[in-house]
Order: sequence, then C-alpha cells, then structure tokens
Amino acid sequence: MNYSVVIVAAGASTRFNQGISKMLYRFSDGAKVIDRTIRTFERDDDCRQIVVVCSSEVMDYLTFNHFNARITLCYGGASRQESVCHGLMAVTEGLVMIHDGARCFLEREDLESLKQKMSEENGALLVKSMVDTVKVVKEGVVISTLDRDSLKRAQTPQAFPTAELIRCYRQAEKDGFSATDDSQLVERYSNMKVVCVESKGHNTKVTVIDDVRGE
Repeated sequence: MNYSVVIVAAGASTRFNQGISKMLYRFSDGAKVIDRTIRTFERDDDCRQIVVVCSSEVMDYLTFNHFNARITLCYGGASRQESVCHGLMAVTEGLVMIHDGARCFLEREDLESLKQKMSEENGALLVKSMVDTVKVVKEGVVISTLDRDSLKRAQTPQAFPTAELIRCYRQAEKDGFSATDDSQLVERYSNMKVVCVESKGHNTKVTVIDDVRGE
C-alpha cells in the first residue's frame, strides 16, 4: 500500500520555551526530534514520499541533513490547517497520512496497524482511550460528567484518500472553518467513515521540555 506522508513541523514552539524550534531539540543519542519523526517513515518502503512542512529554521537543517529523492520540503502557513494544505498540494500518492512532526515517538507497530486498517477502510486515525474522568465545566462549575468509554484522544498519523482530503480542505477554506485536526474536516465535509486504531505505543506529542527530558 503506497502512500505519501505530510509531516507538519512549522509550529512556533512557544510552549517549548527553549529558544529553538522543538523540532531541532537534540536527544542524548544525537538525533533531533524531526530526525526521529522522519526516520520512522524512511524505514517504511510503502512510504513513497515524505513531505515536510516547516519553518525556514527547520528547512535549513533538513536541506543539509535529510536531502534525498523521497523528501519534499515546503514552508508552513499561518496555522496548522494552512500548513497541512500547503503540504497536500505537493502530495503525489493517492493515499496520504498527516502526521505531527512533534510526535517523534511513533512506533512501527502502530504505523502497521493503521496501514492494515486503511487496506479495509477509507479513513482512519490513531487514538488513545481516555483514562481520566472528563467533566463539562461552565464558568468554573461542573455541569456534567461525560462517558469516557465513548471518548478517544485523537493522535496522528491520520490517513485519507488524498483527493477527498484536499476537497475537504478547500471547502473549509471557502467557509472560513477552522479545525483542530484533519479528521474533523472529513467529519464535517465528507460522508466518508473515519475509523479508530488504538495506539499501543508511546506516541506522545512533544509540547513542553518535560516531554523530552530523560529520553
């Protein structure tokens, strides 16, 4: 199953608060966050194209350290949604995965599970079950308690037919609608079913420095 992946790595890293893009944080083994993220897909022969949407700082690093025929680099936009749209315009395969560059701990087992599901379905994403009790709160007062068995924490990669995802992005742009992930746009603008694949690995998104300390 051939696919392209769009790795979104253009964020400002404000909450990381280290004076650099979190994509360029270096682990004790010498690898940087973006190195680990790219490496997972480089090692998968089914991944025919890696599109990295990034800032100029990250692009400079990748140009000198990850230059090969499978990698396409493009600049990000003013928002995640705009950045993904930039990346989608460069995709060459009929199936695309969207992956947050900050999820550098993606394990091969989870990637293979997602690919297996995509051989049966049109749309799928990695998720984690809720372990905390979730409250609905208004003005600091608890209104209700949600059934956590029906709730999932969305992760990436999220996988869809490229043409259908582009169509959803274009419609969202026309409507001025902003989503927090790609699945939300498909849920809103497509009749396509999006199925969940439970992540079994450590797929934490690097947001603050504590997310990488000790790694």
